[in-house]
Amino acid sequence: MKLSITCLAVALVSTNAFSANPAFVAGQVCDSLKTKLEPAWTTPIEEGGDVPNVTFKTRVRIESEDENPFDWKDVTSEDYFKGKRAVVFSLPGAFTPTCSSTHLPGYEDAYEEILSLGVDEVYCLSVNDAFVMRQWGLKQGLTEDKTIGANGFEKVKLIPDGAALFTRGMGMSCNWDTERGFGERSWRYAAVINDMKVEKLFIEGGGITQNSGPDPFEVSDAGTMLEYLKSAAN
Repeated sequence: MKLSITCLAVALVSTNAFSANPAFVAGQVCDSLKTKLEPAWTTPIEEGGDVPNVTFKTRVRIESEDENPFDWKDVTSEDYFKGKRAVVFSLPGAFTPTCSSTHLPGYEDAYEEILSLGVDEVYCLSVNDAFVMRQWGLKQGLTEDKTIGANGFEKVKLIPDGAALFTRGMGMSCNWDTERGFGERSWRYAAVINDMKVEKLFIEGGGITQNSGPDPFEVSDAGTMLEYLKSAAN
């Protein structure tokens, strides 16, 4: 009997302790676990600003008979953009509808024309890891560069910003947790980056909306980018 009373007392004390802790109050648990985005991460960079120099965790092809002939390679923002003029378009996620049906295919189709307008390379960036980005590229029918040391595909190159470091540094971070269950992702935008500086920036919706219901796609498309590049060339 004494043992039973003791166990009951411990159970009651434990339950009260959890109830007194705000992290365990019903209806507040999820809120306490949500990603808190810093204001600087959600305030878009301005034209003329320096892009963040971060390290991307990428996968490069190696000499191997393995079914997954890749190894890790750190690639920095300077590796991608220093001394170059590049077009970058960023999107909420690999395999998502608009990104897959229109955004990436549009730039892939316009790749040669974009390069003919004084651009060195075209990159697609998303807050996804290197494995997901490669599989998405293959699913999209992009031609993979299979030479040893290659870091992706022959035309549009896919950049895995898995930890959202570049996205945060660009001020393009947004949460889609309650709306789509995505968590932290990149807002949709396109930019011309000229030697690590933002030459031109197209932000969907004019700015970032956290947990946005709509996913606007009006100014970051390949057509709009081509119009700008042509005007800049004249």
